[in-house]
Amino acid sequence: MNSLDILVMVAYFAVIVFFGVWGARRAKTAEDYAVAGRNLGMRLYLACVAALIIGGGSTLGTATLAYESGISGMWYLLGIGTGMVLLGVFFAKKIHGQKVTTMSEMLEKRFNVEARIISSLVSCTYTFMLTVGQVAGMGTVLHVWLGWDLALSMIVGGGAVLFYTVLGGMWSISMTDIIQLVIMTAGIFFVMLPISLSKVGGWTALHEQIPSAYFEWNSIGAAFILKSLLLYTLSIVVGQDMWQRLFTARTSKIAKYGLLGAAGYAYLYAIAVSIIGMCAFALLPQLDNPQDAFAAIAEATLPAGLFGIVVASVLSALMSTASGTLIATSTTIVNDIIIRFTKQDLNDKRVLMVSRMTTLTIGVISIILALWIQSVLVALDTAFAILSGSLFFPIVLGFFWKKTTAKAAFYSILSSSVVVVIGLILYGSSSVIPILCGLGVSLITIVSMSYLTAPSQELEMEGLDADIKG
Repeated sequence: MNSLDILVMVAYFAVIVFFGVWGARRAKTAEDYAVAGRNLGMRLYLACVAALIIGGGSTLGTATLAYESGISGMWYLLGIGTGMVLLGVFFAKKIHGQKVTTMSEMLEKRFNVEARIISSLVSCTYTFMLTVGQVAGMGTVLHVWLGWDLALSMIVGGGAVLFYTVLGGMWSISMTDIIQLVIMTAGIFFVMLPISLSKVGGWTALHEQIPSAYFEWNSIGAAFILKSLLLYTLSIVVGQDMWQRLFTARTSKIAKYGLLGAAGYAYLYAIAVSIIGMCAFALLPQLDNPQDAFAAIAEATLPAGLFGIVVASVLSALMSTASGTLIATSTTIVNDIIIRFTKQDLNDKRVLMVSRMTTLTIGVISIILALWIQSVLVALDTAFAILSGSLFFPIVLGFFWKKTTAKAAFYSILSSSVVVVIGLILYGSSSVIPILCGLGVSLITIVSMSYLTAPSQELEMEGLDADIKG
């Protein structure tokens, strides 16, 4: 990167810090810090949700898959977008009507405290590993494109996210997400996509330069498509990071249609980045590592200044997701463990301070672990597998099947978590077997035990229905 690109990067970080500090002025209560006072309108809410789901894996990973398999590389983001459609259509009204702060809190209302404890542990593992993955991704981007030391890159990138998240929580995240979404959109749709197509001679010329299989929607293989739908679609439906954004919406209508709008953005983003990856294959077919596809075509085609914008757009994708998963981890720990089980009477000011300290602690640990793992894909696949395989059926059946009992939910989460972890150890994080086994064990356990155990007398499904109608 030359001096102009570096100037663009410095300006980007300055703007993010400014809006982070500005947003922090509105974080005056614990609810402001965790869910932005439940007061986001449609435009701000849609921007926040879209920025959350478009992470570094979505950008760099999709370009890598497209470089190897063509347009079908978009299935990673299609799985995420489909999860948002399901969440918006079938769950948004029910979830928003709960007036809770975490997914685990809802499970306690539906079942019992044991379900809340074990689900919060699973949820924390998921959001924490996502945070680690995004920090590792930020470090890689700064290391490759700016030439900084990898450890320093992770500390700088992770530290910037940690600064504004600790300061203002969800309000700071919401303010910075607007800027990040604008930069992401500009960098991908208005810079990288048109310039990449121009360099290969246009769409028709692209058809002539790469194999025809690259234009088939299923060329990546049925196994990867199934994995995308299982891992990413189900994780979006039951992920605390997405639920927490949903809680920020002012109304259930905003919650629903904001999710659907963000899903549409994810589909368009998937197509755009896939085409960029295909252009990279046409221009640079001999890359030693396909994971360098996005970086390589950016370096080969973009002039000074525009290259800095694209780097900033990738960092925006990483930072927006990292801040969302960081606050989700912190909120789960504070609300489901510290507040729920502390014997002290914590007032709102005290809760706000504890939330900031917890966010700071989790952020520092995330940076340290990212320095150790240094792999985005391992962190992401592990997080998605544990969440989807363990919590999908307890949450879905808890909403829609009144026979589901507290004991059934607890043992379903416990047994499937063990199975998924064992599967990850035996087959690796990239295999679909762990999540399939986890889902199977989860479903069999919750259905069979629901018929064998008596339903709880004090925690009936009607209680949730009353909350939703209220």
